[in-house]
Amino acid sequence: MSDGNEETERTARLVAAWRAAGRTLTRSPREATVGESLARLAEAPYDMDAPGDIYGDGIVAELERRVAELLGTQDAAFFPSGTMAQQIALRCWAGRTGNPVVALHPMSHPEMWEGDALSTVSGLRVVHPTTEARQPTPEEVGDVGEPFGTLMLELPLREAGFLLPTWEELQALVEAGREREAAIHFDGARLWESTVHFGRPLPEIAGLADSVYVSFYKSLGGLSGAALAGSREFVEETRVWRHRYGGQIFRQFPQALSALAGLERELPRLPSYVAQARMVAGALREALAKSGVPWSRVHPEEPHTHQFQVWLPYEPDRLTDAGLRQAEETGTVFFRRWSAGGPPGLAVTELDITEPGLSWSESDVHDAVAAFVARI
Repeated sequence: MSDGNEETERTARLVAAWRAAGRTLTRSPREATVGESLARLAEAPYDMDAPGDIYGDGIVAELERRVAELLGTQDAAFFPSGTMAQQIALRCWAGRTGNPVVALHPMSHPEMWEGDALSTVSGLRVVHPTTEARQPTPEEVGDVGEPFGTLMLELPLREAGFLLPTWEELQALVEAGREREAAIHFDGARLWESTVHFGRPLPEIAGLADSVYVSFYKSLGGLSGAALAGSREFVEETRVWRHRYGGQIFRQFPQALSALAGLERELPRLPSYVAQARMVAGALREALAKSGVPWSRVHPEEPHTHQFQVWLPYEPDRLTDAGLRQAEETGTVFFRRWSAGGPPGLAVTELDITEPGLSWSESDVHDAVAAFVARI
């Protein structure tokens, strides 16, 4: 059997075990069947007797209005993907500022997961205020050695551990960008859950930036899709580019329905998910310290959002298989997939706490960790 076939078989086993589990911290999008996903659309807060959208009218326009209202911006535009939304936002700012250079973190989404699209598709260049696995400092933004037209901040910085600056640090970062005469763009794919850490409402957070991107499937559980929010004039310009990029799709009401459902159901719950993640992280640190593993790291120690990283000194496949056996044998899913994310011999995984994880207690975490470590 080839390695590819082995991985396909293991993925099938993982998904089957996750679906069958009676206890888990979250549910993976891989678990839902087509029928289950369609059934959830019928529960969306929208008149099901109303017509679907045609090129973004109707329900899509209603979603755009709702997002602008939540973020406190003049307007918002729906996009089929966050990758498209951000490329267009940064391209528009380059045109408006006359400077094609974007200052961003090398661990940000455009650098890690978009196939060099900023340079290949839009002719933009990037500079990095820092290469450290953390948010940049205002001093580092101020010390960038060449002019840049846009400062992009990913909030939270997912690859570094879902890290957010403090509110005061964010204000200072924005001010440092403005002192460089740059436009400020927030990659807010997971901005929805940042209100707890910042202690500020969404409009106050979004109000610091000139444009904000938000996702509908990350945190909110939508099918797909994203939005760009900002001034009316800027958003209208992004709509022109959306059409040029092929994003003016004939009908998108399923995505819009699922996004509205996420805003209705998941958005109000996110603060409780963040609070529960902090409890789980604390209990996990204690459990790992008592478990006998040679070394462990929960990062950050107190999660900034409802997602955080865990590091252990084993091969990723070994840990993934241990979690699979635990799920199959006990019906409990705690850790899912592990990957190589740093120095040799260390593996990293992400924990995501959503509605299924709210019922967990500290003792539940301790029991799950003990059962996992016994299978390593």
